[in-house]
Amino acid sequence: MKVFLAGTGLLKNYPDELSKSKYILESFYSIKDWQIPYIKKCDMFLLDSGAFTFMKGKTNVNFDAYLDKYIEFINKYDVKYFFELDIDKIVGYKKVLEYRKRLEQETGKQCIPVWHKSRGLNEFVKMCSEYDYAAIGGLAIKDINKNQYKYLPMLIKKAHELGCKLHGLGFTSTSYYKNIRFDTVDSTTWTIGGRMGNACYFNGQGMRQYYPSLNGKKPININKLTRHNYSEWIKFQKYAENNL
Repeated sequence: MKVFLAGTGLLKNYPDELSKSKYILESFYSIKDWQIPYIKKCDMFLLDSGAFTFMKGKTNVNFDAYLDKYIEFINKYDVKYFFELDIDKIVGYKKVLEYRKRLEQETGKQCIPVWHKSRGLNEFVKMCSEYDYAAIGGLAIKDINKNQYKYLPMLIKKAHELGCKLHGLGFTSTSYYKNIRFDTVDSTTWTIGGRMGNACYFNGQGMRQYYPSLNGKKPININKLTRHNYSEWIKFQKYAENNL
């Protein structure tokens, strides 16, 4: 399994650290110019459309203009792997399909379509029949909750039968990775140091967290903690590729 590290904008004070990751995912909504040279050198880069940001409430957006800029960026930097604008909840699935068609026509490449359970199983099968790389969304925002994870292996198996690799968007629960074998996943969990003061560590098979702060206070050197967490997740990235 390939684990893509996302949210790497937090490494601005340690830009060379970014080169240690073989697999990087970044959102078009937040990507910065200084990151470009590094993501172009990694083994595989995934460009997210920024739909997750919109799902969290930033909906006052001219999506046609946003798509213009997204397409321009993809063409400018010859991005090979990029996700569609899976903003079904905002504009409806019919409009998403229109955006998908335009995205592919104006880039000359297939995007990575993102299935949501609201689209239904027939659309999942259709997607996997037409694409060789697709994704399941809704995991990060709990549209698919942990009680429903039991269905994921069946969806992955079906995708593989149809010749389609599957990405788990925001599938950060590493304890599930051995039983739910997405081909690729992405995670921002390593950024938890800056958000909550938690430290991550690789225990040889998976990721764990501990709390170095005292009395509920965040550590003073957040940058150092962020760098540490990133390094530990790089260890897990290498392990996952060879063992999961």
